Amino acid sequence: MKYTKNVFLKNNQKCLLRNAVGDDAQEVLNIFLLTHEQTDFLASYKDETSFDTAFEKQFLAEKEHADREVYLCAVVDGRIVGTANVDSMGENKVRHRAELGIAVDRAFWGVGIGRALIAACIECAKEAGYSQLELEVVSENGNAIALYKRMGFIEFGRNPRGFRSRFRGWQELISMRLELD
Repeated sequence: MKYTKNVFLKNNQKCLLRNAVGDDAQEVLNIFLLTHEQTDFLASYKDETSFDTAFEKQFLAEKEHADREVYLCAVVDGRIVGTANVDSMGENKVRHRAELGIAVDRAFWGVGIGRALIAACIECAKEAGYSQLELEVVSENGNAIALYKRMGFIEFGRNPRGFRSRFRGWQELISMRLELD
C-alpha cells in the first residue's frame, strides 16, 4: 500500500509522512533502537533486538508492496523521526481486524507527529478494508492514552500483567479499538 502526505506540525515544521522503503533500512533500524531506548512503554528493549539492516531492508520491501499492511515513517528536515504501522491480525474470522503500532523520537514528542501518523494509519486501514483497528498501551502512558481517545479509540479490556518491565515490574496494558465502518 502506497502512502505519501505532507503535514505541518504544531511548531510549523513540515513533516513528510510516507512509506518506509528498503533504502531506509539503516535509518529505520536506528530510530527503532533509539525509541526503544527512550521509553519503557514499548514491547521490547534496545538490547533485545536481534535483526540487522539486511533483515530490515527485506522487511520494508515486503511492507511497501503489501496490499493490506503498511509501514510509515515521519520525516522532518530529511531525517526519520518516527514510524507507525498497520498489520493484519490474520485471516478468516479476524480478517476485519488490524493492529496499530507507533514510535516517535522523544525529541519530537508533543509537536503532532504521533497524531499525524495515527491519522495516516487510520486512513490506510480504511483503504485496506479493515473495519477495526486495535492497539495496546501501557496504562501509565497517559499522554498516549489521551491521544488515542482523541483519535476515537475506546478501551475494551485490560491485562494487569501485560508487560514485565526491567524497571517497574508488571505493567498493565490497556486494549483499545477504533471501529472504522
